[in-house]
Formats: sequence, structure tokens, C-alpha cells
Amino acid sequence: MNVLELKRIYFVGIGGIGMSALARYFRQRGAAVSGYDKTETELTMKLAEEGMEIHYADDVSLIDKEAELVVYTPAIPADHKELNWFRDNNYPVYKRSDVLQWITQTSFAITVAGTHGKTTISTMTAYLLRETGLGCNAFLGGVSVNYERNYWSSDNNVAVIEADEYDRSFLKLHPDVAVLTAMDPDHLDIYGTAEEMEKAFIQYTKNIKPGGTLLAKHGLKRASDLSASSILTYSLQNDAADIYAANIVQKSGGYVFDVVGEDWSIEKLHLPIGGMHNVENAVAAITIAHLLKIDSDKIREALAAFRGVKRRFEYVVKNDKAVYIDDYAHHPEELAALISSAKRLFHGRKCVVAFQPHLFTRTRDLADGFAHSLDMADEVILLDIYPARELPIEGVSSQMIADKMANPSKTILSKEGLLEYVKAAKPDLFITAGAGDIDQLVKPIGEILASK
Repeated sequence: MNVLELKRIYFVGIGGIGMSALARYFRQRGAAVSGYDKTETELTMKLAEEGMEIHYADDVSLIDKEAELVVYTPAIPADHKELNWFRDNNYPVYKRSDVLQWITQTSFAITVAGTHGKTTISTMTAYLLRETGLGCNAFLGGVSVNYERNYWSSDNNVAVIEADEYDRSFLKLHPDVAVLTAMDPDHLDIYGTAEEMEKAFIQYTKNIKPGGTLLAKHGLKRASDLSASSILTYSLQNDAADIYAANIVQKSGGYVFDVVGEDWSIEKLHLPIGGMHNVENAVAAITIAHLLKIDSDKIREALAAFRGVKRRFEYVVKNDKAVYIDDYAHHPEELAALISSAKRLFHGRKCVVAFQPHLFTRTRDLADGFAHSLDMADEVILLDIYPARELPIEGVSSQMIADKMANPSKTILSKEGLLEYVKAAKPDLFITAGAGDIDQLVKPIGEILASK
């Protein structure tokens, strides 16, 4: 299917972060775009402002029956009336990943996969390509703070795509340059075992186009099974990797560092966002820019103005009295990186973390890891599990994590209770973390702490 010739496209689940990027791609190319989503959000309101017709009732009378393509997200339930109507009437119905597959097959594609860091690396990479003048079409799983968008376009036929491992959708992509950040177990409701998930990541590397490049984090488990015409490894500071950071210095809640490759280096790079893991993410993004022969001075200048990704070590409040960081962290490794970086950057402040677990299955499978990571904080507040697409599992709750924690400073609160806590305690280093609806509390918490 030639996606560029389509004039009418309908999205079932248009408000999802990945779906909305695709909707914007087609709208920007002049197609009539409409769709359904369960609830109105800030993102769906922006899509409507951009000329897309969106409704919030699962109602066949509201759909575009002249649509040439119907795109849906795997998060849509099997009994969805609209989706089933399109199927029953033989419309071309495809997953979001199918459309991304067509895009990778017809462009120079850079895809970023892995259990952690993929949103930041893909956003950073796409940002560097845009700001240095090369240009790209960016399909991201987060909102760039610089542009307030998860999609941007270019006449240059280069695509930067966040490769999502949920539902194995990333296995449809055919990249020219592929990044692999981590192979830690997650989504075990889909994969069953850690080994099955590792197999999927290995298969992802086998889909790299002939002559293409794999940029893999140094020290990955089963690294010898990864496949590509050219394989490079990157690391935060391990000089056994092909590319790594050196001479890292903390500066104003960010970092100054060098990136060192086998026969190249870029000195005195300034990353103005927090988190040592983001220095490692920057190493990957800068390496891609270097592979595309972008001038080092342009890379340095662009990076210094990078403002990060919404909900990825995002400074909501940062002043002498209070630091408030919000992050999407929903895996033990991500929480550990978040908490350790914040404590290192703001040494001496009491670190209070409010965490909302995401999914009953993930909480059940990774409870020990969550407890261990949260023990790094000085005080922990747990919200109830955000169920997303799941039904409750007997015996699985936030209490399960609390019971496994060694840290005695822990409590389980409602969202209202958390706001009351912040008003009373006014912590000087506060973190909210999670992939559920904890983001709805960011603005009110920010207002409380900004007035401290």
C-alpha cells in the first residue's frame, strides 16, 4: 500500500502517543484524518485544533465510512463496535505497527528499541537531526519539550521511529540504523518469559536492512546473538565500548562531557537536563548524528539547547527551595536510574518519591525489583496500581511492594492524600514516577512546590 496516496484515514484510539504521531503525519500530508478515543485529553484537543474530527463514543454512526485505511492500536478491546464494523465490512484495517513498517521500507529509517531509554534517545536523535539542518520525520512515544510535539516532518526522507516492544510490534520495522538500549524483562503478559523477550530483541536486529548498522548498549546479555552488517556498542563511561562518554562534570542540574569514538571525538558537550542515564542516551543520539556525517560544532550547539522529553527526568520546579522531578519510570531499572541520579545531583536534600505502579502483571512479576529500587529513596509514597488494560489479580497490590521494602519510611496514599502530603510536608527534593495517570497530579503538585 502506498500510504502517501491515501486521502482519508480513520484511527481507532487516535489519542495514544504513538497513534497521534501517525495521525499528524497523514494530516500534515493533506489527508482527511478522523478517529475515536475513549476520553478527551490535552493531546486529542490539540489534534482537533489541527483539523482532525474526533469523537469519544464507540458509535458506528459517527465513523468515516469513506475511509481508505483504518488504523488501530492493540490497546483497543476485542469487542469494540467501530473496529469490528470496519472488519465486518472488509475495510483495510491495520495496526499502527503495519503503517510504521511501510514507512521504514520507503525511507532511511532510524529505529530505537529497548526496555529503557528509547523515548529519550529517539527524541534526542530527531531533535539533533532537525536542529542541525538535516531534517527528519519523527514518530515519538513522548512529547518533546522543545517543540511540544511527538511528531515533526521534513522533506528529507529520513524517519526516526521509537520501536515499541509491546505486542511485538517492533518486529515489523526494517531500519537502516537500529538502536538497542536494553533487554531487561518487561511485558511478560505478552512474552511469558524473559528468554522469549530476549529472542524478540534478537529478531529485531535481524530485520536491519542489508548494509545497515546496529548501535547496541555495551554489555547486553546475548550480545553475540545480535545481528547486523555493522555493530557498534555504546556506554556511559566504559571505555571497552566503541563509543562512550568521558570527563563528565555536573553543571547546573545537567552535565558537561566528551564523547569518544574509535577514531573520532566531540569535546565539551553540554546536556542541560538531569540524569546520568541521559548522558548515556546522549552518547547514542550523538553517535547517530556522527554516522550521518553531521558537523561536530552543529551537534554541540544543538545539544546545549535540548530541553528533554515531557515526563523523562522533567524539572517541573527547580529553585533554591524545591526541586520537583516528574518521570515516566515504570520499571525497577528506570526507577533506580532516576533516584540515584536525582540524589547525586541534589546531594544533601531529602529525596521523597511518589510511585504509581503500572499494571498488575508487571507489579506481580517485578515486585522484588521495585522494592529494591524504591529503598534507595529517603521516603516513599505508593499510589494504588494503575490497571490500564488489565483486570485486578488477587493478592497483587501496592502493598505487595511495600511489604518487600526494607525502608521503614513508606506509606500508601490516595491521589488526594498525596496532594495533602505535599501541602503539609513541602519536600525539598520530590519525585513523581509512573506510567499511569499520576501525570494528572503534576500540575497541582508543581503549583504547591513552586509557591514554597
